[in-house]
Parts: sequence; structure tokens; C-alpha cells
Amino acid sequence: MLFGLQRRGSATRSFKKVCLSSVATLSLLAAGVLSAAEVNVYSARQENLIKPILDQFSEQTGITVNLITGGADELITRMDLEGANSPADILLTVDVGRLHRAKEMGLLQSVDSDVLTSSIPEQYRDSDNQWFSVSLRSRVIVYDKDRVDPGELSTYEDLADPKWDGKICIRSSSNIYNQSLTASLVSHNGVEATEEWARGLVSNMARSPQGGDRDQIAAVAIGQCELAVVNTYYLAGMLNATSDDQLEQAQAVDVFWPNQDGRGAHINVSGAGVSEHAPNRAEAVQLLEFMVSDEAQTWYAEANNEYPIRTDVPVSATLESWGEFKADPLALEQLGIHNAEAVRLMDRADWR
Repeated sequence: MLFGLQRRGSATRSFKKVCLSSVATLSLLAAGVLSAAEVNVYSARQENLIKPILDQFSEQTGITVNLITGGADELITRMDLEGANSPADILLTVDVGRLHRAKEMGLLQSVDSDVLTSSIPEQYRDSDNQWFSVSLRSRVIVYDKDRVDPGELSTYEDLADPKWDGKICIRSSSNIYNQSLTASLVSHNGVEATEEWARGLVSNMARSPQGGDRDQIAAVAIGQCELAVVNTYYLAGMLNATSDDQLEQAQAVDVFWPNQDGRGAHINVSGAGVSEHAPNRAEAVQLLEFMVSDEAQTWYAEANNEYPIRTDVPVSATLESWGEFKADPLALEQLGIHNAEAVRLMDRADWR
């Protein structure tokens, strides 16, 4: 009512003030929205193995990364139950089998990115661009330096030979790394031959499967077995550990690269995909692209002792000391495709 009693000039000036004030308010609100950019990451990696690089991303871009960690199966189930209301923008896992499962459940979406497709070799990304590898590791044989002649070692298939009776330590069949190794054998050799291999491997175990990869290395070091099957970054981590016990155990073994006269050593990955219902899709793609940058790839190599996905990024001194090796060129989506059959045959072989 007071506004209606003012002169036309005063009303006009007041109206302009209101408009300018509103524009200023909207500008502040817009700036607040921009500064509040975020991306939500569901990660099956331990926090200390991923958070440092996520913090660097935030520092460089101003985008807040909200990290939710847990088991891969737990996170995939959570995304499925959350459905279209899921806050997840990215699913990050330590094995391609889980990424394939998430894709099959319709939890991921395709991403068209020249940065990702030009940086990541075709075999290390999904054929529909729904998941992308960001670092590599190989599952290798480690052996007791004092009791095993490496000249006796040759292939993964050879681990079923009776000459290794009572000499092998390996994790359980529930371990996804072993499932993916077995899936690779199914892809190369078929189900029947792989089941026969699994039965031979089980008969050669020095003990019932127990513990993680570091425990298998420790078992070799203390004489419980002569060979173990482990991921490269676990041994590298022990060689760089502050614990004298871990360092001593790691120094008691050496690395053997299987199948070098044939297809090459088995490869697995840490990888990620954008959620089907990602509320912050642009930021999610930006984070994925950052993870294949020079900075991130160097961090994966130096801090985590993983092999960079990019061949132009140097490996760590520890990995370099093991020399170059021939990697299995198998398209990694095959590990997911054959996972269920691998698990079934491992059960039939009594691999517990």
C-alpha cells in the first residue's frame, strides 16, 4: 500500500532497487550452487587407497567428493535397492567381475568420452563404455627363493601338476581375484579342462584356503608352502611396508610371471563406471577422466604400486625391479561373463 502512495519516479527507483537486489541474490545463489558441486563415489577400495587422489581432484576442481566405502557386493545391492533415488554417481571396484555384474543389473550407463577411450586400451574397458579400468594388477605366482627352482615353474595350468603336491597356498574360492583367474582359464581352455585344473590345484594345496594374499606370502616365508598365488600390489606393498616382519616375509619370495611362452600373465583391474541414475553425471565423468590423467596415474603407480592403465606413465621402482612381462590380451569383460561358471566349477572341485 505504501508503494502505491509514492510518486511515479520514486516508485520506479524503488522497483529498480528491488530488481537489482533480486539479481544480486540470484547471483549469490548461483555461485553457491556452483561452489556446492559434488560427486558421490561408492567405493569397494579401502579409503586409504583411493581418498588421497580424490582429495587432489577436489583441490583442483572445487568439486566435493563424498566417499562411501564398503564391500563390492554390498554396494551393488545398495544401488539396486536405492533404484532411481540412489545418490551414487560412480561405482568403483577392485575387480572387473563386479563391474560386469553391475552392468548386467542395469546399474551403470554408457559414457562417451574421448579422454577415456583414447587413454584406456580397448581390452581394459567395457565394449559398451559402461565401465573403465583405471589401474592394473597381475595375479602371479610367488615362490620360496631357497626351496624352489624357478626353472620348474611355467604356467597357471602347471599348478595342477602332482609335482606340487602339498606345496601351494591360495585364497578361498569366494575370493573374487581367484574367481576371475578361473574365469580367464574358462575363457581360454573351456569349462571341462578348467574344472580338471581346479581339482588338481585343490589336491596340491598345502592347507585349507585361509586369509588374504599377504597371508599366503607369509605362509611361504615361514615354510607352510612353497608357492602362492597373489596379486602383485600386495607383494609390492609388503616390500615397502614399515613393518619389519612384512618386509622380511616379502624378501623371502620372488615373482614368477606365468604363461610367458603363451598367452601371458592374467590381468585384473581397479575400475569404475557411472551410475545409471547419477544425479551429478557431468562431475562423475570429470572425475573418471581425472583418474586417467598424468597426475592420477603416477599416483596409482607410486603410492599403490599398481600398473598404470596408460603405457606412457612409468611404473614404481618396485614393479620395475620385477622386469617387463607379457600380459594376457583377453578382453576383461570375459572375466565377468564367465564368473558364474567359474564359481560353479570351483565348488564342484571342492575349492573352499
